[in-house]
Amino acid sequence: MTSIDYEYNDYFTLQPKEVVERLQTDSEKGLTDEAAQQRLLTVGENSLGNDMKMDYKGMLIHQICNAMILVLFISMVISFAIRDWITGGVICFVVVVNVVIGVYQEFKASKTMNSLKALSSPNALVIRDGVAEHIPSKDVVPGDLCSVKVGDTIPADLRLISNHNFETDESLLTGESLPVSKDFEAIYTKEEDTSVGDRLNIAYSSSTVVKGRAKGIVIKTGLNTEIGKIAESLRGEGSLISRDPSLSKLQNIRKSIKQTAGAFLGVTTGTPLHRKLSKLAILLFFIAVIFAIVVMASQKFIVDRGVAIYAICVALSMIPSSLVVVLTITMSVGAAVMATRNVIIRQLDSLEALGAVNDICSDKTGTLTQGKMITKQVWIPKFGTIVISDSNAPTNPNIGKVNLIPFVSPYEYHHNEDEDVGILQNFKQRYQNNDLPTNGRNHLYEDFLKAATLANIATVFKDNEGQWKAHGDPTEIAIQVFTTRMDLPRQILTGERVNTNELETEDSPSFINESESEEEIKFKHLVEYPFDSTIKRMTAIFEDNEQKSFNIYTKGAFESVLACCTHWFGGIDGKKVEMTEEDKRFIQKNVDTLSAEGLRVLGFATQKFDLQSLNETERKELLTKRTSAEADLAFQGLVGIYDPPRPETASAVKKFHQAGINVRMLTGDFPGTAKAIAQEVGILPVNLYYYSKEVVDIMVMTGSQFDHLSDEEIDKLPVLPLVIARCSPQTKVRMIEALHRRNKFCAMTGDGVNDSPSLKLANVGIAMGINGSDVAKDASDIVLSDDNFASILNAIEEGRRMTDNIQKFVLQLLAENVAQALYLIVGLVFQDENNKSVFPLSPVEVLWVIVVTSCFPAMGLGVEKAAPDLMERPPNDSKAGIFTWEVIIDMFSYGILMAACCMGAFTSIIYGKDAGNLGINCNKGYNETCHDVFRARSAAFATMTWCALILAWEVVDLRRSFFRRQPETDVPVRQFFKDVWGNQFLFWSIILGFVGTFPVVYIPVINDKVFLHKGIGYEWGIAFAFTTVFWAGCELYKFGKRIYFRNSLRAENPEKDLEKGSSRDPFEQYSTSTTIQTEFNVSYKE
Repeated sequence: MTSIDYEYNDYFTLQPKEVVERLQTDSEKGLTDEAAQQRLLTVGENSLGNDMKMDYKGMLIHQICNAMILVLFISMVISFAIRDWITGGVICFVVVVNVVIGVYQEFKASKTMNSLKALSSPNALVIRDGVAEHIPSKDVVPGDLCSVKVGDTIPADLRLISNHNFETDESLLTGESLPVSKDFEAIYTKEEDTSVGDRLNIAYSSSTVVKGRAKGIVIKTGLNTEIGKIAESLRGEGSLISRDPSLSKLQNIRKSIKQTAGAFLGVTTGTPLHRKLSKLAILLFFIAVIFAIVVMASQKFIVDRGVAIYAICVALSMIPSSLVVVLTITMSVGAAVMATRNVIIRQLDSLEALGAVNDICSDKTGTLTQGKMITKQVWIPKFGTIVISDSNAPTNPNIGKVNLIPFVSPYEYHHNEDEDVGILQNFKQRYQNNDLPTNGRNHLYEDFLKAATLANIATVFKDNEGQWKAHGDPTEIAIQVFTTRMDLPRQILTGERVNTNELETEDSPSFINESESEEEIKFKHLVEYPFDSTIKRMTAIFEDNEQKSFNIYTKGAFESVLACCTHWFGGIDGKKVEMTEEDKRFIQKNVDTLSAEGLRVLGFATQKFDLQSLNETERKELLTKRTSAEADLAFQGLVGIYDPPRPETASAVKKFHQAGINVRMLTGDFPGTAKAIAQEVGILPVNLYYYSKEVVDIMVMTGSQFDHLSDEEIDKLPVLPLVIARCSPQTKVRMIEALHRRNKFCAMTGDGVNDSPSLKLANVGIAMGINGSDVAKDASDIVLSDDNFASILNAIEEGRRMTDNIQKFVLQLLAENVAQALYLIVGLVFQDENNKSVFPLSPVEVLWVIVVTSCFPAMGLGVEKAAPDLMERPPNDSKAGIFTWEVIIDMFSYGILMAACCMGAFTSIIYGKDAGNLGINCNKGYNETCHDVFRARSAAFATMTWCALILAWEVVDLRRSFFRRQPETDVPVRQFFKDVWGNQFLFWSIILGFVGTFPVVYIPVINDKVFLHKGIGYEWGIAFAFTTVFWAGCELYKFGKRIYFRNSLRAENPEKDLEKGSSRDPFEQYSTSTTIQTEFNVSYKE
């Protein structure tokens, strides 16, 4: 076998057969697994660079280059410069510990995010060894046989070998905004010098499929693709050094300095929360500098070694050095936890954003509902209504009963009160036995069945184990199951052999063409106009070999199909007659009747031409022009498909409402269907009679009604619609814009290519992992791996938990910083006989408190489980973020209280028993005059350490008592110990920190030489007493908060928005939401 020339580029000049030979592959079975693995080793992975590579140098620089570590680093340099080796050594240890922990945690976070990227990265559908399989796009190799369809991102450069109405968006490559229609049969010569954009037989990597489907052979991968060549040429353009030719040299220098400084300090890189904390660090840095100047000013700028160390000590007290590390840990843990709950994080920004969501716009099919559709009713005019009951298996045509209501439409059946309409049982058996009163009209049923099975590319089959399986779109599967139930699956008419692979292949996504001769097959497939979301229909054209006719079959949304119809089979005995406006209104009534039962309604239409009467020009026009093929059709009937809501959807909607989050349904279904499902799952109130007609009319709107309103008219609506039916992608965009104008922080779900604008515009874009297109996933912030609406609840709960925990450890760290800074600044008033300020805490004691009582308890707070009432609180303030006024006031309140308790312990010993003896030169080391100061320091050090550790427990819940975090429990004592033990990392961080105080106070040399304090006796009692005072003060403060926030502890049910828009405000007290809230308030215990 000759070697393959992977450098060859002129595949657009070759016939498909020649491409197959050159790449030594097979146009039907693809490569073997062994050949694919060998080629992967030869040409490398199909990627534009290893964006998942661990950048250890970058991690190290990221941990060192932030304002908090820089303050420690500067302090360390100053300490060594003035030869305070102990302080400098301890600070160096703190820096190393923070950097090592930070690098390790960032490494873990990177691994976590890389694994999540792998879950959400595009896959490719390839055929290897004749079997279709999804593989990661990076594993695609030259010679692979690859299938692509609408919504896919093309994984590599493909030489097309077949396509059906195939169009791609190549704007990323060529800049051309219009889709490009591809033609696998096009061949070019080398002499033509055909540009990349004009090679219609090539589909390019990273372009997206906007219409149709195709199969192609991979010719180039990775950096060898056309987009890869561009990526290679752009390498290094992300430099911080500005070389903009439009700017002067001085402006480029200024811009480069600004970009470098911003990246260095972290204010221009990372998530919004990282940037916000980096700016906080810079602010704290300047405050630290000011405090250091205050220290030196208090000594009249006579700065000796002791004053310099004290200034460093005060500066360090303002820096929460472990903040960045703990934030990294919390976010990586949050992302990992979400993955276990079927939520894949694509953008870390969304972790913070999820907690602030107060409005969700969701699709219906497959998200709120199961996406397992079952045909429930079929109406064929003048023949009757077929009803399928007792069927709950979406793919099994043998389960369920089929009955017929002869001659009667669904509307007539529900509104006919004059006579008893009979229902014929066992319709299928009666039909086969010619035992039907409709025998003269059976051709209507037979023609409808042909349209249903042929205007359909799904297949239903039994696998090797005898289990019923299906391939295709859920809607088409439901229809194909019905035709299979009636013994007319597609392959009987077309002669196609079903492909029983679990995965779809392209040419016919669900079947393989290995048919008999053309003379033997009944229907020959000529062309297909695939489903287009803009016109909401699809059409298939067949040649009927038995009747020698040219048949057009159209299926789609009722109004879209009806717009193409000029006739229907509504004449006497089902004769084809011209359709009148009265006929259209009658059909509409039947659509409304089926929709009111929660059924998704599709229409069918047909047109037949005699082959002999059809000239070549007319035939060509029908096969090439969609508008011609879909004109002058005859309406055949309706299908009502039921897509049951997911069992968990109703409870999820209820929990969203309890959490103060409104849920809206934006669906392509009919208003009646959408309204029925919305009421079933709780999106719409059941008691619509309570609300004013104005509000009820607004609750459910169609996409066209909403789109016809101007922005001003939308803004004047008392409420925005809860349900928008027949919704287009543009309607979704306008809804998001309307919500933003009302200051709503919204999430939007989507799965199709056309959903990407609304996904990007929403504050949180949510794509579907199973049925979602690659384009939608790329535009989204998070991906639901199970397409389940209830998983959004998991995501928001986890987002709230993470934001809640970040608030907790930020509050704990900053309150501790406030306490230390305040305590040390006030400590300047303690002066010895030489008028030198005496440290109320030594520098090493300060560092110990920073490390032991900050880093590890903060990590524990970062992984704290969700509070019991987390999903009953209002959504987080998206503008304030974690720094709400409550957190800011708490920070200063706890900080002042802690500083006061530490000062109380220090002064009680100095001015109590020891009569104010502050010694001489007690900042440098121990001498006989420093006995009282060293013992007072020990007590203050113990008090500061214990208060800081207790604060970590107190901030676990910002309002509820530490001793009763779950007030509704019947076993408070057992529940208390269960809560404390629940977070073992936090528990042991606090216990070990508490116990660790004793050896630090007593170990010789370490105590008096390093920490500058001594062993104590009765002073332990004082430390315990003031620690208890602090604890009691925290509980008293939180008790006051509970009284103040009593009326805002719970979220407001969104139904109140409807009540506010109602003109019946006097009856607000009788609303269900108010009643529910009253019940909650009654049962709520402090």
